[in-house]
Amino acid sequence: MASLTLPTDLCQGETVTPYVLKSSELYPLVYAGDAVVPGTPGNVSGQCLPNSLDAKKVRGKIVVCLRGSGLRVAKGLEVKRAGGAAIILGNAVANGNEIPVDAHVLPGTAVSSDDAIAILKYINAARRPSSARTVLGVTPAPVMAAFSSRGPNRVEPNILKPDITAPGLNILAAWSESSSPTKLEDDHRSVKYNLYSGTSMSCPHVSAVAALLKSLHPDWSSSAIRSAMMTTAAVVNTRGAPLTDAAGQAAGPLELGSGHVRPNHASDPGLVYDASYEDYLLFACSSIGVQMDPSFPCPETSPSPSDLNYPSIAISDLNGSVTVRRTVTNVGPGATRYRVTVTEPTGVSVSISPGVLSFKRVGQKKSFSVTLKARGTPGKVYVAGSYTLSDGAHVVRSPIVVSVA
Repeated sequence: MASLTLPTDLCQGETVTPYVLKSSELYPLVYAGDAVVPGTPGNVSGQCLPNSLDAKKVRGKIVVCLRGSGLRVAKGLEVKRAGGAAIILGNAVANGNEIPVDAHVLPGTAVSSDDAIAILKYINAARRPSSARTVLGVTPAPVMAAFSSRGPNRVEPNILKPDITAPGLNILAAWSESSSPTKLEDDHRSVKYNLYSGTSMSCPHVSAVAALLKSLHPDWSSSAIRSAMMTTAAVVNTRGAPLTDAAGQAAGPLELGSGHVRPNHASDPGLVYDASYEDYLLFACSSIGVQMDPSFPCPETSPSPSDLNYPSIAISDLNGSVTVRRTVTNVGPGATRYRVTVTEPTGVSVSISPGVLSFKRVGQKKSFSVTLKARGTPGKVYVAGSYTLSDGAHVVRSPIVVSVA
C-alpha cells in the first residue's frame, strides 16, 4: 500500500488506485471549496458533490475533497468529470486517523483528519502548492477502526463485549466481476479483487483462525478456542505502544476487547478457560431468567452472570466488593507453574487467590478467585485493568472492566 506525501513530508495518505500521475511532474493543489460553481451551499462546498466543481478551476490539478455528505468514490468521479488530475480525500474530524482506501476512477489517496487540516494550511500558505512522492511501509499498525462496535454489553453488562478485534479495514478479497469496484453506475470497470472494510471483513479472519485451531486441537471446545484467541491477543502496535483508536487515543477493552488476534500465539496458549453446555444454561438462568433446556431446570439461586468461566471479567455497578471464580485448564507442558500479576482498574482493588497455580499434567484444571473492591467513586464510568497468568513461556492475559455504582 503506497502513501502520497507532500513537500517536506508534511503528511501521508493511503491509496490502492491503479492510476498514477507522471512522476516527473509536480501537480498544482487546489481545495475543492475554492473551486466550486456559484450557488454551491457553503456547508458542503469542499465535499466534491456531483456537479459542484468548476472545471476551469480544477482542470489538471489535484483536488482536495473532504468526507461528509456523499459517497467517497463519487467524490473522485466528480473530480474526474471536472477534469481534475487526481483527488486527495481528507477525513472529517469524526473519522480521525482511520483511512479506508477506495478504487477511485482516477489517481487518488486518502488522508487522516489531522493531515487534511495540514494540507489545507499548506495550500493557504504556499504560493504554488503542489504534490510530491510516494513512500511505503508506513507505521504504526494496527489501529482500532472507528466503525467497529463498542462496549459496554447492553444485553448483559456482566460479560465483556467485544471479545476481540481482527483485521477489518482495507481487506483484499475476491470480488464479483459483475459489479464494478466502486458500485457506481458510471464505473464500468471489472475486477477480480477489491479492498473492502467492515465487521464483515473482520469476521472471516476470526472464523478462519478458529478453524485452524480446531484442526490443530480437535478435542478443544468452542469455548477453549475462543479463550485461546482472547488470552493471547495483542494490545500493542508494531511500535510497541498501546493500540489506539482512529482519533489516536489509547483503545481499551470496550473498544477492542482482549486485543488484536494473533493466530500463532493462539495455537499454543498454555491455559484455556473452558465452559460446558451446563455452564451456559446456568448463565441463561442468571442473566435472563430463562430455562433454555427442559431437562435442566434453573436452580433457586443462580450464580452471577460474571461467574461464567469467561476469558475476561466484567462487573456492572460494583458496590462494595464482589468475588468471581475462574477455572483454567492446562493445555501446555505437563508440569508447569503460573504466577499471577494484576493491573488494577482506577479506583478498584483486585486480589487473586491463589497467586500461584501449579500443574502436574496436561488437562489438569485449577480454580482461583478474583475479588474486586471499589475504593473510589469514578462516577458510573467504566474503568479497565487486567490480570495475567504466566509460566515464563506463556502469557495468558484477561481484561477486567468495572463500572462502580
